[in-house]
Amino acid sequence: MSKKKGKVEEKVLFGKPKNNVTIGLVGLPNVGKSSTFNLLGKLQVPAENYPFCTIDPSVTSVVVPDERFDHLVELWKPKNEIQAVLAVTDIAGLVKGAAEGKGLGNEFLSNIAAVDAIYHVVRKFPGKKVEHVEGDLDPTRDLSIIRTELQKKDTERAKGALDAEQKKIRSRKPNKEEEMKLGALQKVIDCLEAGQDVRFGEWLSKEVVYLNQFNFLTAKPVVYLVNIGKKAFKEGKGPGKKIAKWVEENTPGEPIIGYSAKYEEAFAKLEPEKKAKLQKKGIGSVIPQIIWAGYRALNLIHFFTTGKDEVRAWSIRKGKKAPQAAGVIHGDFEKHFIKADCYNFESLKECGNEAAVKAAGKLRGQGKEYVVSDGDIMFFHHNAGGPGKKK
Repeated sequence: MSKKKGKVEEKVLFGKPKNNVTIGLVGLPNVGKSSTFNLLGKLQVPAENYPFCTIDPSVTSVVVPDERFDHLVELWKPKNEIQAVLAVTDIAGLVKGAAEGKGLGNEFLSNIAAVDAIYHVVRKFPGKKVEHVEGDLDPTRDLSIIRTELQKKDTERAKGALDAEQKKIRSRKPNKEEEMKLGALQKVIDCLEAGQDVRFGEWLSKEVVYLNQFNFLTAKPVVYLVNIGKKAFKEGKGPGKKIAKWVEENTPGEPIIGYSAKYEEAFAKLEPEKKAKLQKKGIGSVIPQIIWAGYRALNLIHFFTTGKDEVRAWSIRKGKKAPQAAGVIHGDFEKHFIKADCYNFESLKECGNEAAVKAAGKLRGQGKEYVVSDGDIMFFHHNAGGPGKKK
């Protein structure tokens, strides 16, 4: 990061800067996407055994489990409690050739463009009863198919944008901003043609700001969900070395989670005592892990507001400042922000209660430059609608 006038330049990330972000379930047909969606949101969207059963994407808000929230509810015993949620979209299956329009590909690719991160679901479970669109089971091939289709669509879009920029300039010499635009688009094309996703390229902040308007599919972070068989999951088997190697070679560092949609369906129907026993054995539900992986992929953190009337967990993008956190609650709070009284959950846990936090000097007034930390408990002072109001 560069420095200017003593300030460190804030790194700009690909994607929308807003807090209302979504993650989409993406994969080939019949890999368990809709079953996984049903498990996440406890909603019954079509999950029949045939390609393209999910033509219109379904969206659900999934509760993000957080023991800190549970602790705050126990402490305050509020009249109302509202947990943070993760917005998840179920997108119909892609097939080889989707970038050229096969299998309603263009429509489905536009649905992927509308989300901010991807749950890439890949099938590793056997079974002749569930048709495989490619004819046989080969998880790394399937991973490559989806990735290739996304790269093709991004290449097509980048080339179109570059051509449009070149036409604007025609024969004259481009200015500095135009040079940056032309260079950034060419870098996207070079990156993709070298087999690399956009998010793994080396980018300047000004390039990212410009490129964000194109909403490139391979700029979106990915969480890999490997749907293994029920028996394999009970035996403690995971995604496997081949898939782990593929991810490390192609999209290094991105999370891989092994789960079984069939096992999760059966687990959800069990009594709490039975669930607890299986959890202790290490074969409990993986759904909370999946939810949190998606939440982190979207670069989200929690802050809390507390009181006898309500305890609430709010979502905000990591790196945002106190006024922006106030704006998540109400736009006027950001406009008329004065300060935030703030302490972290860890201080509360250490001290026992809010009075003890104050006595220990760990509750502090924070101004406009304060960067919100995960687990902050915040009280906002603002003058929206009159002086000295607080939330």
